[in-house]
Parts: sequence; structure tokens; C-alpha cells
Amino acid sequence: MLMRMYLRWTERRKYHADVLDVSPGDEAGIKSATIEIKGNFAYGNLKSEHGVHRLVRLSPFDADHARHTSFVLIEVLPEAEEKSDLQISPDDIRIDTFRSSGPGGQHMQKTSSAVRITHVPTGLIVTCQSERSQHQNKESALRVLYARLLELDIEKREAEKAKIKGKRIDAGWGNQIRSYVLHPYKMVKDHRTEYETSNTAAILDGGIDEFINTYLRSKVGEDKS
Repeated sequence: MLMRMYLRWTERRKYHADVLDVSPGDEAGIKSATIEIKGNFAYGNLKSEHGVHRLVRLSPFDADHARHTSFVLIEVLPEAEEKSDLQISPDDIRIDTFRSSGPGGQHMQKTSSAVRITHVPTGLIVTCQSERSQHQNKESALRVLYARLLELDIEKREAEKAKIKGKRIDAGWGNQIRSYVLHPYKMVKDHRTEYETSNTAAILDGGIDEFINTYLRSKVGEDKS
């Protein structure tokens, strides 16, 4: 549901989006997905979405149609620049190829040249199966891996500078930045800015600009104080 929301947002913005990888859930739905979004100020806007999102709804995957609460961790990474000092040694990565599986949908091409790259020192795993050729999937996966390694490097430097150990955000209670409540009432609320709306249908159809703008305005205010 949230993946569709962001894809609809990119369409509204006239951005270009590629679904690089989708992993189906153990029972239903989506376990994880990687989307590459290109456009002017794409990262500047989307960095406001980084964090835990909470969804409350009547689950379509439950035979009893019971109310369920789920959490999604959204990670937003800028495309790494080649001038960075960060290097990936060929000896540190393992590349596996496999046949694409699972539903593709209109945003994803089926391919028999899927690529999985494992960065052995950190255990990071990146997969890509959106392109027709193995070479293209490898390039896309390497870009994502590079961005994630760069993020880890930045977090490490910030942690050392602040003399504290970096703490990873858990996708669970108490950490959510935004809640999407579809039952028993309708409301989407950003817990950082307190901005909220009852028009959940418009939000889930990609109309998240006011949430983004409100958050970015709040950060400008903090920087001036």
C-alpha cells in the first residue's frame, strides 16, 4: 500500500521511478522493496519520509477481516557520487544470479537475469531484477550497495564525532514518524509536526506533498533557532 503511495507521488511529480526489487512476504503482501526515484530535488523531498510508518487497517489478507497494525521502515538514500573516497573491493562482494520470481506488475519487468550482491564485511545484501540484462541489474544493485555503504560510513563518522554508539531504528511501537489509521476512523498524522488529515484516500493515492512541505518547513525553523 505504501509502495503504491510513493509510486503515485512520483507520477504526480513527473519523476521517474524504477522498482529494482520486490520480495514477497512469507504469507502475503510485500516483505521489502527497493525503488529508484529520479527527478529534481527528489532526495531533498523524500528524506522527510525516512523513518518508521505505522498502518492500521482491516487486513485484506485475514479471513476474519480483523484489524491489524503493521510497521514499515522507509530508508531514503541519495545516489552516491563517484568522487567519494569510499571504495568497494571486488574481493569483498559475492555476486549471485537467479531467475526472477514473484509478481511484477506494471512497474516491473520480469527477467531471468536477476542479480544478488552480498557485501561480505558488512553482511549487506542488495538484489535487482527490474532490468532485462544481467549487466544492467548488476549496475543498479552496485549503485544501491554503494549508497548503503556510504550511509553506514556517514553514520559511523557522526557516531564517532558525538562519542556515542549509533542506534538503529526498530520498526515497532514508539518509533513511528507517521500513522495511517484506516479503521475504526480515518486519519493520517505525522508525529513530528502534528500535521494530520482525515482524507486518507488522497494521501494513499500519492498526495503527500503537504506532509513533506510541513516537515521541511519545521526543519528550516530549527536551523534558524
